[in-house]
Formats: sequence, structure tokens, C-alpha cells
Amino acid sequence: MVDKKYVYLFREGSADMKNLLGGKGANLAEMTNIGLNVPQGFTITTEACLEYYDCGEQLPGGLWEQILPAIQDVEKASGKKFGDPENPLLVSVRSGARVSMPGMMDTILNLGLNEGTASGVSKATGNERFAFDCYRRFIQMFGDVVLGIASHKFENILEEVKEKQGVTFDSELSPESLKGLVVKFKALVKQETGVPFPDDPYEQLKEAITAVFKSWNNHRAIVYRKANGIPDSYGTAVNVQSMVFGNMGNDSGTGVAFTRNPSTGEKHLYGEYLMNAQGEDVVAGIRTPLSIDSLQNDNPEIYRQFSEIAKNLENHYKNMQDIEFTIEKGRLYILQTRNGKCTISAAIRIAVELCQEGLITKEEAVERIDPHQLEKLLHRRIDDAAKLDVVATGLPASPGAASGKIIFSADEAEKLGQTGEKVILVGTETTPDDIHGMLAAQGILTSRGGMTSHAAVVARHMGKPAVCGCDALKINLADKIFMIGDDAYPEGTEITIDGATGRVIRGTVPMKDPDLSGEFQKILEWSDGIRKLQVMANADNPPDAAKAREFGAQGIGLCRTEHMFMDPARIPIVQKMILAQTLPEREAALAELLPMQEGDFYGILKAMHGLPVTIRLLDPPLHEFLPNGEELALEIQELKLTANLQDEKVQKEIKAKEVLLKKVRGLQEMNPMLGHRGCRLGISYPEIYAMQSRAIFKAAARLVKEGVDVRPHVKIPLVIHHKELEILRKQTEEIAQEIIKAEGVKINYQIGTMIEVPRAALTADEIAPFAEFFSFGTNDLTQTVLGFSRDDAEGKFLPDYLNQNILANNPFAVLDRDGVGKIMKICVDLGRKANPGIKIGICGEHGGDPSSIEFCQEINLDYVSCSPFRVPIARLGAAQAALKNRA
Repeated sequence: MVDKKYVYLFREGSADMKNLLGGKGANLAEMTNIGLNVPQGFTITTEACLEYYDCGEQLPGGLWEQILPAIQDVEKASGKKFGDPENPLLVSVRSGARVSMPGMMDTILNLGLNEGTASGVSKATGNERFAFDCYRRFIQMFGDVVLGIASHKFENILEEVKEKQGVTFDSELSPESLKGLVVKFKALVKQETGVPFPDDPYEQLKEAITAVFKSWNNHRAIVYRKANGIPDSYGTAVNVQSMVFGNMGNDSGTGVAFTRNPSTGEKHLYGEYLMNAQGEDVVAGIRTPLSIDSLQNDNPEIYRQFSEIAKNLENHYKNMQDIEFTIEKGRLYILQTRNGKCTISAAIRIAVELCQEGLITKEEAVERIDPHQLEKLLHRRIDDAAKLDVVATGLPASPGAASGKIIFSADEAEKLGQTGEKVILVGTETTPDDIHGMLAAQGILTSRGGMTSHAAVVARHMGKPAVCGCDALKINLADKIFMIGDDAYPEGTEITIDGATGRVIRGTVPMKDPDLSGEFQKILEWSDGIRKLQVMANADNPPDAAKAREFGAQGIGLCRTEHMFMDPARIPIVQKMILAQTLPEREAALAELLPMQEGDFYGILKAMHGLPVTIRLLDPPLHEFLPNGEELALEIQELKLTANLQDEKVQKEIKAKEVLLKKVRGLQEMNPMLGHRGCRLGISYPEIYAMQSRAIFKAAARLVKEGVDVRPHVKIPLVIHHKELEILRKQTEEIAQEIIKAEGVKINYQIGTMIEVPRAALTADEIAPFAEFFSFGTNDLTQTVLGFSRDDAEGKFLPDYLNQNILANNPFAVLDRDGVGKIMKICVDLGRKANPGIKIGICGEHGGDPSSIEFCQEINLDYVSCSPFRVPIARLGAAQAALKNRA
């Protein structure tokens, strides 16, 4: 039986072997095969890394036996010998995962040095200083990466030696000082580990390879993988490459350059280099590097060669390249190339220009853009050059950044907002009662709640920044102050929040406004020509509708009417309706609300002229529109203890509050999410849904007479049984036809339902004949399928499930395909079988998540709906989903 091949010489690989050789190894192989001057070496596969862990962190059997002949091959190519004191071969040992993870894993340079080979390098180069500079670097790097000795311990010794010699820079150290440094570094290793520094190059190599495998699971690599959605199962390759030296004198150097500017996308070489330096010096900040443009003056021929190579590499890979190079004794070597990381604005410009240059197609340009990154372009953000005093970090719940005064009350936020004051609404969490304050605030900061809490969902919907679940905040509402550690932040203190990172920052900081370039619009235009899914928006008012339309929404997929009820001017009327003891009393209150609702629907239908507007009838339980029971009881108790009980006005106030408290307690539920809400309200109180339907069709009739093309779609929430929809549909149609007849107009309307609970999905064939459309409410569907309370799960145990890999993603942010997705697929199949013409979409938070959009494409939904600021993301995500799922 032939052993598995773990080791590939560079000439044996190619660019399409990235999964096996890692990105770096595949590119080194590709560059070798296209004839570039690449120092030779070999790659140990990602499979070897995974087997290393499967073997209990031991190198897999047969690996070392493949490494030894590979070393001989590199010796032959370089004309040097590993461990030979006369003409020694030195190598670098570097990680290289299939997905670029810059700086996350470990590297060892100058491996193969000991007293004998250092003397050999000195003789071969005629440069004793160079040889022992490499040796001291190697000991420090090996000591840090392989032996686990803190790097600062070496740095402290280095500083002492520089001070003793009276120099500022490492490059000024004499050969004698460097030799002394080697002795001191070795003594530190012996002191820290109890054993001498290894002199055998083969032992050094084996330990270095093991250390790189280990670095796949170091803390920073794990954090980076989680943040970027990189699976733990990828593993890293190890690249062993013959060293070339940029620190051999003033005719040698090293640098890193991009073929285009990674900040702006401008087509111009962008990078830095240092003469008489090794690669780590450029990024370590020890010396100030020079701009790559300066190389044109310092060494025109090397600059010409590098420019030509950079152009050829970009043409070969059809992407902007990040290139590492070394100049050794006037000869240029290319050490690495990879697709360069850049800002989202640069990525968009580069993709569009590469397409216009004929290097890539429109489809390839669209595939190049990360939809998640688009949010950075749609909101104000903190200036990258700003100095920040970060005082706490919470969850990045809604992107964008904002500064303002701390305010703890929604009423106060509204009051100050109306005067032009910029405020940040701060609280333990938010409720629907706070909607007016959230509208007035620049941003929202809460100490509890997760990425799909009320504050997060509403803030994203409004396009406002939010930081949630910032448990470092200890809020004292009574004193209007919060503490972070020992620091107090009273109401009125200026703070800044960054909803993209979760940072809370002291004071006001410089911001950058969104800049939507022509290239950005071009990518979206190309996306629209590719995608199959329609993209709608969730919007509850004319400004949001207008914003959605500006961002390219093809209609409103969800208009939540409960937000309209939360207007402070309406709350007393809503509460009067809820507290009504008789049907006539309730209808009287609803009659007051009717013209207000009609005005709401008039505005949003007019803003979406020619496009559908899907209006969800009242969904939350009625108790959400009433005061908090505990606070009300305290108010009553305080009145009884402090007020004049003989005063008739006080008596009336207490009595009214007691009646209200009784109603609040009567409406309280053990589990409101599964309680008296949605269409259950419409069944118990049909007059509420009747008022809303009447308002919708009266507004539509007015607009038709004004020449506006209106397309109202009425959505019934939370059905579990076809009879619910049958009853409420009949009522809605009767009202629609009554108004159409009375006004003498035609209204193009539809009636459909939300699919939010498993029973509705599993009986979709019974429900579908009564609906023109289904709309998956995946927030509630996720809760009911998983049995998770969203706010409780995110705030308590969901992090444990993610950390222990029980769940790969937060199911409220990324659709759970195996559970929720399976239910959705059953629903789609049953619904379309019973009603082939039914339109099916999604209007939960998942409608703006690219992974979830891809699943919607896979199960052949017709549309997705998301918050206005996520519409461009959904347009791009839908195009990428169509490309991924094309036949």
C-alpha cells in the first residue's frame, strides 16, 4: 500500500490545489510553474495538519520520511546543504491555510543556524555581521513560536545590548554585539526551558513544523476563524522554503506591495520596502519603510522588473495581488503572491475596473464582492485616523456609528431630538414603548439583549447604529447614570457608539459619511441582471419606504402596523381601546384611530407608487401597549404614601391607575410570544382587524382617484389553521369590496399570510387555497422550531452552543437550514402543490443575510424582504446565490 502523499515540491503543485496546499503553497507552486524567480521549497499538506490533530498532536506516520528527500531536492536546486558548516542551506517555515489569515499563525525564519552554520554563512558572504544578525533573529523567533518564551524577554535583552553599545537601531549593532546577543538569547532559552537551544537543523525543522501545526489552534487563529466564518476543519499547510536575504548589505532589501491601492482601488503600485532588512522588519515598525515608488529612483532596474512581474501576476490571477519580495545582492526574488485584502470600496472599484479591462466577466465581478461588507458603505462610520478611548464593548447589533449625549428616557430623547440635540438612547433594553425615543436618537446602547433583540431589530430597520448586550454597563435609572468599572457616566455625557464593532467610546469622534460610488451602483446594476429573487424591504413609514426605493427595493414585503400605534399621541387612544369594557366602547376608540391609520397607509402606499406594499395586521399582544405592571403598582403605592388622599383628584387618579393595573395584570401572559397575539387577536377582536383593513382600502381608494398606482397586499400574521385565514380573509374582502364599490374604483390587492409556526408550514396545503402569498416570518419560526426564546437564548446560553460547536451559527442571524430550512422546504412544496400560483417569500431578519438568501434561492422562493439599509446587500447576495445555483 502506497503511503498518502503529504509533501509536494513547489514544481509539483498548482493554483487549483489550494485546498490541499493552502493558498500560499498553491501560489508558490503556480509562480514556480510560470517561470518566476521563486526560492525553491516544498509544501506539507493541510491533510497532514488534520491528521496531526487526529493522532493526538503527533506528526503522522510517514511524513518525516517524505520531508527528508524534499530537503535534498531543495539542496540540489540551491547548491547548498542543510546543516553544512561550509555552505549551509537555511529555510523559512511558514503557515498557509486555504483561506488567507494574515498574521494569525506562526512563521520561523533563518532555520538551520547553529554555531557552525552561522560561521559558514559568515565566510560564504564575507559578512560576519549579517550571519549573526540572522542567528539572533532565528533564536528569538524559534524561542517565541516553538518554545513559547515571551518575545518581550528577548526584546529586553536586545535593548540592553543596544544601550550598552550606544546605538538606536538593530542595524547599527556590531558583529561583536550580535555574537554576545546570541549567547544571551541561548542563556535565556536554557533558563526558561531547562534545556539548551537545539543545534541540530533537522530537530529545529521538526519542531518548527509541529509549531506551525499547533498555531492552527492558537487563540488569535481561533478568534479570527470564528469572526470570518472559516471552518476549523480546513487545517493549515506548512511551507518550507530556502531563504534569500534582504539583510546582506545595501544592495539587498525586502518589501511588500499591492498591484493596486488597497484603500482606494486606484490602479497604481502601492507598498513599502526596506534596504538591508528582513521581511519581518517591514511590518514590525522597528524602522520606517520607504514607499515602493522610491525604489524607482534607488534601483530603476529592480523597480522595472518588479512592475512587470506585478502586472503579469495580476493578469495571471485576474485579481489585485499582494506580493512579498526580497532583493539579495541585486537579484529580485518573489516570495509570495495572494489576492490582496482591501477595503470594500476598493474591492468594488477593482472588480468593476478589472471587468472593464476585460480580465473578468460581470458575473465574476459580482462574485468578488463580500455582501456583508457593503453595510460599511451605507452608514456613517468612524474615521480610521481617529484616536479612540474605547471604554466598553458589546454586540455589534446594527451597523454605523453615532455620537451624542447619554439619555435614559425615550420621552426625553424625543424631546431633545426635536430641538436638534444629538442623543444616544441608553437602557437595560428597549421595548415597543420606546419607539419614539429610538426614532429621535442617533443610536441605541443597551446592557442586555442580543443581535436580534428588540433594540437590534428596530435599529437595523431604522438604519441606526446599535450596540446591545454591553454587560459592562451598570445602569442606575433612578439616578440617571451608568458605571463602567469605577467610571461614572451621568445623563448628558457625550459618548460614541460603533454598531459595526460593538465599541463604546468616550466623547465625540470624527465620522465619515457614506460614499456610494458609481462603481457601487454598477455592481448592483449587474447584480440585478443576474438575480432571480425579488428584493423587497421592511418599512413602516414613508421615509423608510423612500429610502428602500432609493436602495432599489421592488416593493415593501413587511409593513408592521404596531409601530404606528406606538406614537405618543396615539397611545392614550390605543389604551382606551384596550381598556374598553364593551364592543361599542372599543369601536368608538377604533373610530378615532381609523383616520390616523388611513393617513399612515396613504403615505406609504403613495411612496411606493407602482410597487406592492405588504401590510401586516396587528401582531403583538395588547399588553405591550400598556404601562409596565410593576412600575404602575409602584406609582399607586407612592401616591397612597405621599399624596393627599382627601383630594378628590388624587382619589380619581389612584382609581384610574388601579383599573389600568387590573387590566394590565389581566392581560399578562406566562409566555407572550406564544400567547394572545397575531391573528388570535383578530379572531377574538375582529373589530381591530376590520378597522385596519378599512384604513388600508380607504387610503388606497383615495390614491387611485389621485392617479397613483397602488398595490396593497394584506398579510394576516401567526396563522396555525386554515379556518383562521378563511374567517379573516372573508372579513377583509368584504370591507375591500364595500369600499371599492362605494368609491367606484379598482384596487389591485392581495391577501396572504405569515408562516411563523411549524403547524402552519406542515398544513400549508390546507392554508394555501385561501392565500395569494406566503411570507415566512423566520424570527418567530426559528423560535418555535428550536424552542428558543430569542432574547433569553442570545443573552444566556446561545454563546455556549456556539463556542462548543453545537450550532455553527447564531440561528437568529443565519438561517438554520437543517431544522427551520427543512420546515420551510416542506411548506413550499405543500403550498405550491395546492396553489401553483402562490407567491412565497421571507420577511424576517434573515432576508438580508447572504447565506440565508442563498437557501431561499435553493428552495425556489420568489422574494426576500429586509430592512432598507440591507436592500443592496440582498440584491448582491441574491445575484451570488443565482450564480452559485445555476445549472
